[in-house]
Amino acid sequence: MATASSGYNLARFDLVSIRLVVDCLQQGSLSAAARASHLALAAASRRLRELEDAVGEPLFERHGRGLLPTSAGRVFARHALEMLQSLDQIGSELADLKRGITRHIRLCASTAAINQFLPPLLARHAREVRHVHVELEEQVSSLVAVTVREGRADLGVFVEGADTEGLDCRLFRRDELVLVLPARHRLNGRGAIAFSEALEEDWISLAEGAALLQKQHEAAHAAGRPLKLRMQVRSFDAVCHLVGSGLGIALLPRSAALPIVGAMGLRWRALSDPWASRRLLLATRPGMHDAAVEQLVGFLVEPSQKAKAPPRKRQ
Repeated sequence: MATASSGYNLARFDLVSIRLVVDCLQQGSLSAAARASHLALAAASRRLRELEDAVGEPLFERHGRGLLPTSAGRVFARHALEMLQSLDQIGSELADLKRGITRHIRLCASTAAINQFLPPLLARHAREVRHVHVELEEQVSSLVAVTVREGRADLGVFVEGADTEGLDCRLFRRDELVLVLPARHRLNGRGAIAFSEALEEDWISLAEGAALLQKQHEAAHAAGRPLKLRMQVRSFDAVCHLVGSGLGIALLPRSAALPIVGAMGLRWRALSDPWASRRLLLATRPGMHDAAVEQLVGFLVEPSQKAKAPPRKRQ
């Protein structure tokens, strides 16, 4: 096999060959990948061989049951998939121009923001500002801040507590954390309860990285007690289903939890701890002068905050 130059000159390969590598990874066999790429098997085999010659090492290991990606194959396929997705996005945005959509805004938000506040706001924005298309991605709060800071999102909404260095932040909304309990449970009752009184229980919570779970760990540590974390899932609905099955109790934002609690016949109880009242922040990168993004920020923030927000310095 020929040795590739240090520059890996792949420019002469068309998208068919690059897509073939992705299909090989996803299908697990060259024949299936050839069908997915609408190629004859011999043509697909030749394209893959020529691509491997250019790279200078095999992208796949051949065996009786199909193909296994090498380390080089996994790297190539990952970047190839990102490139193909970017091209698809170009096509989508060009098609949107014909429909009068002239701007795409990338919004990254935490589960708490999406479950409690964003859907009706984004629906109203879509009706009122038809030339702007908002693309929403859900992430845990800590990653939302990173995504905005690195420029992979135009703005983000997350629970206060994430690292906000290098970001312009405004108050988005406030929420309140409450205990979610099975219908028959010793902690059911009236009035607020301290979080520490529930630390003997098994807990259901969100996946690692969630601001809510981080707050639970911090509160348990402050009380000098372990958090008996039994199960972790990715949605408020899943948390409540597990609570309803008697597998533990949970801590969730009140406005997001109450509809689910009512539908499942669960119970809830307020917390007396001050940290149960939280702030959700809206963040952008400093120095961003994008009229469409600034308009969306003004649309989303609390009305009282629009007057309080400090003016941005013009550079």
